[in-house]
Amino acid sequence: MSRTKKMSEGNPAGLIITFALPLMLGNVFQQLYTVVDTMVVGKYLGVDALAALGASDWMNWMMLGIVQGFTQGFAILMAREFGAGRFDRLKNVIGNAGILSVLFSLLLVLAGQAAAHPVLMLLQTPKDILPNALLYLRILFLGLPIVMAYNLFACILRSMGDGKTPLQAMVVASITNIVLDLVFVLVFQWGIAGAAVATLIAQLVSGLFCLYHIGKLEFLRFTKADFRMQPKMFAELLKMGSPMAFQNCIIAIGGMIVQFVINGFGVIFIAGFTASNKLYGILEIAATSYGYAMITYVGQNLGAGKYKRIRQGMRAAVRIAIATSVVIAAVMLLFGKVILGWFISGTPTEVEQTLRVAYFYLAVMSVCLPVLYILHVVRSAIQGMGNTVLPMVSGIVEFVMRTATVLLLPLAVGEAGVFFAETSAWVGADVVLLTSYFILAGKLPVRDAE
Repeated sequence: MSRTKKMSEGNPAGLIITFALPLMLGNVFQQLYTVVDTMVVGKYLGVDALAALGASDWMNWMMLGIVQGFTQGFAILMAREFGAGRFDRLKNVIGNAGILSVLFSLLLVLAGQAAAHPVLMLLQTPKDILPNALLYLRILFLGLPIVMAYNLFACILRSMGDGKTPLQAMVVASITNIVLDLVFVLVFQWGIAGAAVATLIAQLVSGLFCLYHIGKLEFLRFTKADFRMQPKMFAELLKMGSPMAFQNCIIAIGGMIVQFVINGFGVIFIAGFTASNKLYGILEIAATSYGYAMITYVGQNLGAGKYKRIRQGMRAAVRIAIATSVVIAAVMLLFGKVILGWFISGTPTEVEQTLRVAYFYLAVMSVCLPVLYILHVVRSAIQGMGNTVLPMVSGIVEFVMRTATVLLLPLAVGEAGVFFAETSAWVGADVVLLTSYFILAGKLPVRDAE
């Protein structure tokens, strides 16, 4: 159990930081290969290919969000059983989560292939980038079982306090992806399809790495009985995972509506928006890591009956998150134009116009970054308490705010109004989440369980 960690003992702030740091580094490497994908496509395949990548972003994110929603929901139960020391039940949870993951991944493959072309057409994707966007999505959707497997294995490890193995898996995957990007796109001349295939192979490598380390855990010696379908367990897992998957799906639909509006402004605007969107992952690297830490921290402490530590950890996490967001925002405001320049190629006029769009959007998001970090910490804490419905409600509010802003604000201020859709969604979600947290925290027992 050397890599697992009991988060019900020790200093809350120290535990959250030490758990989140490996996840941050893992996310850095994950974003590194996302950034390399974008750089290779943008620099070597041109503005049209970069725009095609952007046109497919939200639909791809929706499928990934559904996958992550289910697996993170499953991990809440895993963290609770691990924190309570109920290892036999933990194996039952993992076994049934595995069955559900297989079923859902196959359904998502079918749904993704059927919906890819109609959705791109519905979003009025420009005809000159439609073929590449469709090809990219079809390849990625075929690999959804691989994506599901990696996310499930990583969530199993994180639920038990192991943030180091997912980090190592992501380092290996990043190196694999970068090498294959260069080989498939530059050497084999596979175009945008090469970037998609490289991503899937990298995910496969990271998933196998995590599975190998799960197999080394002595207290997880599985038997056939652990994989027997249990209706009550299925229901409990779905109760946790379904609202989180639905929440991510609703957020992605809002993003697709934003993409629909963006597509009306032309290829240059799409390319600039895409360049900044690829940095979005870097902006929230630490936020998602603190979120994973809080799900595990709150889940384990709830299982152990240590309610005071939940409140202590929440206060510490908010302070850490705000400080981190301010530092990242400052870096992006100072060096954002230089970084964005790595993604953009074309004529001097195309580069200048694309960069202007990209930096404006990046600056808006950077200034509002503390709002996003509070969102991740508070939402994850609520999920760790076992309540995934209220975070789902926050996702619906995000959808309403994002959609209303992108449809109405450009009518008043022009295309610049698009850039405030994301930040207004963060604000709306924070109002719901902070109110929900204080209500739920007030209902926790004042004294710890004996």
